[in-house]
Amino acid sequence: MAFEAPTAEQLALYLGLPEIDGARADLLIQQAVALCETVVKPLPEQATAVVLSVAGRAYVNPQQVSYETIGPMSVQRPQGSGGLYLTKSDKAALKSLAGRGGAFTVDPTPATADPSPTWPPDPEYGPPLEWEPGWGWT
Repeated sequence: MAFEAPTAEQLALYLGLPEIDGARADLLIQQAVALCETVVKPLPEQATAVVLSVAGRAYVNPQQVSYETIGPMSVQRPQGSGGLYLTKSDKAALKSLAGRGGAFTVDPTPATADPSPTWPPDPEYGPPLEWEPGWGWT
């Protein structure tokens, strides 16, 4: 089954909001899908959770305010604030959902490798060896 982008109603349910601006929610979901596809393309079916998380962050806090004081008003914003973004855990989740996470093994043995033992050498294979004093077997 292919990935289906979540709807504005699903975003409202995810955020626990009774009402939602449908056009804005649709735009944020569309942009969140495009952002997630920079990590994994095509998106796996279960990527809906990551898309909702990304779009939800942007919907609830569009300016990415990280600090606010009520009186007298004080707001602190991080560098490059605003917009949609993927966290490190979002990227890891997308890769894991696509089956790209975890450990793997690489076998460096060529497919044409001969499984027969190579030691000790076969005395009947190759030129006969003679003992030369000072030089050993030649």
